Formats: sequence, C-alpha cells, structure tokens
Amino acid sequence: MRGYAGTARKLATLTIGRVAITLLAATLLIAGQRAGAAELYGKVVGVSDGDTITVLDSARTPHRIRLNGIDAPEKRQPYGTRAKEQLAALAFGKLVVVHWNKRDRYRRIVGHVRLAAPAACATPACFHSGDVGLALIESGLAWHYKRYQNGQTAEDRTRYARAEEAARSKRAGLWRDAHPVAPWDYRSNRRADAARTSSTVQVN
Repeated sequence: MRGYAGTARKLATLTIGRVAITLLAATLLIAGQRAGAAELYGKVVGVSDGDTITVLDSARTPHRIRLNGIDAPEKRQPYGTRAKEQLAALAFGKLVVVHWNKRDRYRRIVGHVRLAAPAACATPACFHSGDVGLALIESGLAWHYKRYQNGQTAEDRTRYARAEEAARSKRAGLWRDAHPVAPWDYRSNRRADAARTSSTVQVN
C-alpha cells in the first residue's frame, strides 16, 4: 500500500507539473507574439458595425476598437447587418483582452481582440479559440484585410488567410454571392461617386 501511495503521489505531482508547464508555455506564446503591444482589458458595451466595438475598462473609460486584420461589409452592403449581428453575438457583454500598438485616423484603437480566456484554458489552441476577428472570417462575414496584414503576427496572418480560403470554399456567408464586393472597394466607389457629384454641382 505504501508503494502504491508513493507512486500515486509521484504521478499526481508529475501531472500537475505538466499542466503548469503547459500553462506557462501558452502564456509565453501569447506574450511573445504580442511583444511591444499594449493590453486593454474590459467589457464589450457597444457594437458599431461588423468590425468595430466599444470596450469599457475597469475605470469605466470607453474605448472604440477597430478589429485588426479584418474588414467587414459596410452597413449598407449585403451582409453588413449580419456581420454586425454576428460580432454582437460573439462579443457583446463579454470580457475581452485587446492587444494593440496603434490608432487609425478616426482615433480608434486598432487591435487584436480575443475573449478573456477561462481559468481552465491550458493550451495555446484554447487561447486562439476566442479570437473574435478570426471567428468573423470563419463565418464568412469578413475579409482578411491583407492591405494591413503587416500589423499582424506571422501566425495570425496565416490563420486569417487560411480561414478566408476555407470560408470561400464552403461558400459561407457573403461568399454565397457570385461577386461579393470587398468593403474597401465599396468605400472607394462611394468616394469616387461623391467626388463626381460634387464636381457636377460646382459646374452647374
């Protein structure tokens, strides 16, 4: 019995040690990927569209966040409303962590957003499972924003690109359309139309 008890204690100690090492490795992996980035923790209290949220921090200061690495359909585009609804379903009312190092011209934080990891999360895959931007791409309700992919880690770039390819193959979400218009092209076309209209008005 003493021998059995000793063996059981050794196995338990070994198991606990392995879990601790796994947790440490997962934490170091995330920290290494986001080296040099600031962290913001808070609750999602608003969803403006398919790629913009508002996060309230512990000091009750609101921060507008533009999800890094994705571009969702604009509100007036097909699937624009669905993208916003999906983002709300994924994140509204939930705690998130935002890794970021820049703002856009609208002064929004541009960051990688993931749901706060549960205490039981002990693997790198578990940390990635809460990636909000990736989830939107997987559901076919956002593009991988390759124009700004240099702002992503190499791993995120690969995962986002593969997720878009998979969504296209499955014809998920907006990929059901024969010729979906990328939001950056939609915005460019609207600016061109506005410029032509302004020019016509001035001539008249």
